[in-house]
Amino acid sequence: MESKEARAWRLQPSLALATLSAAFGSAFQYGYNIAVVNTPHQVLKSFYNETYFERHGRFMDEKALLLLWSCTVSVFPLGGLLGSWLVGRLVDKCGRRGTLLINNIFAIVPAILMGVSKVARAFELIIFSRVLLGVCAGISYSALPMYLGELAPKQLRGALGTMTEVFVIFGVFLAQVFSLQAILGNAAGWPVLLAVTGIPALLQLLSLPFFPESPRYTLIQKGDEDTARRALRRLRGRAADVEAELDDMREEERAERAEGHLSVLNLFTFRPLRWQLVSIIVLMAGQQLSGINAINYYADTIYTSAGVVATHSQYVTVGAGVVNIVMTVISAVAVERLGRRLLLLVGYGLCGCACLVLTVALLFQSKVAGLSYLGVLCVFAYIAGHSIGPSPVPSVVRTEIFLQSSRPAAFVVDGTVHWLTNFVIGFVFPSVQEAIGAYSFIVFAGVCLLTAIYIYVVIPETKGQTFVQINRVFARRNGVEIPEKEDVARAEPPGPCTAGKGTSF
Repeated sequence: MESKEARAWRLQPSLALATLSAAFGSAFQYGYNIAVVNTPHQVLKSFYNETYFERHGRFMDEKALLLLWSCTVSVFPLGGLLGSWLVGRLVDKCGRRGTLLINNIFAIVPAILMGVSKVARAFELIIFSRVLLGVCAGISYSALPMYLGELAPKQLRGALGTMTEVFVIFGVFLAQVFSLQAILGNAAGWPVLLAVTGIPALLQLLSLPFFPESPRYTLIQKGDEDTARRALRRLRGRAADVEAELDDMREEERAERAEGHLSVLNLFTFRPLRWQLVSIIVLMAGQQLSGINAINYYADTIYTSAGVVATHSQYVTVGAGVVNIVMTVISAVAVERLGRRLLLLVGYGLCGCACLVLTVALLFQSKVAGLSYLGVLCVFAYIAGHSIGPSPVPSVVRTEIFLQSSRPAAFVVDGTVHWLTNFVIGFVFPSVQEAIGAYSFIVFAGVCLLTAIYIYVVIPETKGQTFVQINRVFARRNGVEIPEKEDVARAEPPGPCTAGKGTSF
């Protein structure tokens, strides 16, 4: 017979639907808008040039068109950077769910603008809309894992935390499919292709208000225990011991009182969170600097060298998207069984090996028959490795290693690193690749190795532990002590001045 505890931690329909509403309306936007302009870029460039001709009676030269298109692509991560700076204040003032709902403005408005850009003969609407969509992605990439991590019980926190990346990859895949020339990636269909991004946002606006705010935010930051208890009962089901989880939240609240409410500047000077801060910087920088966007950028060239006709490479890209989805879903299932560390180490190991073999394949493919096909296999192997660990797992770990008071500030830092490194790779890699060619992938292999070493030495396994338990593990590395539950309960709560001393210059 199934135990009461097993029934209590089973994924309840309300929690599953809340996850679906939040992730589909948020993370999907990030993935879809990363990929949606890649395949139909020639069609969109033609629209830019035709519009310019109508205004000035001449076509743009190649350099001006390339610059304009580079702006179209690069303003998205810059918008993401702006969104990551806004998210800390938003999640504190409006709550996690409230932030996700407000964020839909930055998806619906640009969807309308891009949808009418062809009729209005204004390519500027597309560029401006890409900025707004970047802001949307920047906010959702931080607010969504925070919301899901705080909704989930500790036994499901890893699986739900990876849903951020699952829906990012799902968005990338649908963008690849919809942007095929036979579907919407053509002169007639591209306005609809770009406007599709508004549909998930509209669905979230209609559905997410029916699900509860984060119980942890409601109790710890708003002090509303009754509402938090009702939310937990709805999310966990009648069989769950919600009082035990409320006790864990109260323990977290007591344990973090000495921190006060940390700003970003406080976070960099606060010793008890030193290694947590370094860890999220390494994880997010390693995720981007390990070369995932560069692999995507170079993939078409690798496919062409293997003999894939240019018109067919879009279908190979869709095949790579299928691999991405399958491996990310496997990661979501395995993260609570195998743990976070193992998936990260295996993923970075596979990515590093794929980069090394890819370097050899690219260098000698003109001399050895068949090596060009090995290059294609390396791209697929790299995507599989990144999808099993480096892509999805950091979204879980970054939520787990901070307590409630420091999490918003930590996510601002996290988001800044993510979007800056994303922009740097997109901006710098073409020049690096032009200068050193295939050897650029050795650099990515080195980043994979260094990141894996850091994870092995510093980051503990967080599977199945409460936020306070994880914080105690890091406290020992930071050289500070966190009192046990009984000691904290007997201690007198510190006043506002005491908390302030620990977090100000």
